[in-house]
Amino acid sequence: MNVADVKFDEKGLVPAVIQDAQSKEILMVAYMNKESLEKSLETGETWFFSRSRQKLWHKGETSGNTQKIIDWALDCDADTLLLKVNPAGPACHTGTYSCFRDEKSDKQEAVQSGSDRFGILAELEHVIAKREAERPEGTYTTYLFNEGIDKILKKIGEETSEVIIAAKNRSAEELEWEVSDVIYHTLVMLREQNVGFDRVLHVLEKRHREKSEFQREKAKKLD
Repeated sequence: MNVADVKFDEKGLVPAVIQDAQSKEILMVAYMNKESLEKSLETGETWFFSRSRQKLWHKGETSGNTQKIIDWALDCDADTLLLKVNPAGPACHTGTYSCFRDEKSDKQEAVQSGSDRFGILAELEHVIAKREAERPEGTYTTYLFNEGIDKILKKIGEETSEVIIAAKNRSAEELEWEVSDVIYHTLVMLREQNVGFDRVLHVLEKRHREKSEFQREKAKKLD
């Protein structure tokens, strides 16, 4: 895929949907012309065309909230862009993580997008992404991101030790609590490392399929 594939409108513009590559949250919608799209692909960060000011603008140029492009795609009509990014802060000029929806509806959608049992993981990943972008004062997640990777890894190490102790104590309640802590801190670490949880699930799925295929081949040989 290249710029030549894009169908710009009569004004030379194409709408660009910006999505968080990790949480899959839709962050914003803006417009690009050929020059801003080429500049985006060249620099690896989003550049847009301002229809009101009639000029190019680099997302995060003044705020520092840049968006590193991870991947991009065209829709079936080639007249709308989807850019998957790793955002370095809020996408919205109001200082919020996303330009769309309030937090309550975001959480409801995150749970609904997962299964009944595992929807909380989608919700957690969403909330952690918002905390990293907005850094609200007084939250533990903000504290972890402000402290950095060493603090996050230290907490994972501490909580993993607590899991071992809980298991040795044969305490189901204690084990549930400590494993929950490990999962939460692991999701924070993945966010800090720009690794979406869906990529972890993809590896698990791949391993499962490969193992199943191996077992089927082994069974054929035994037959």
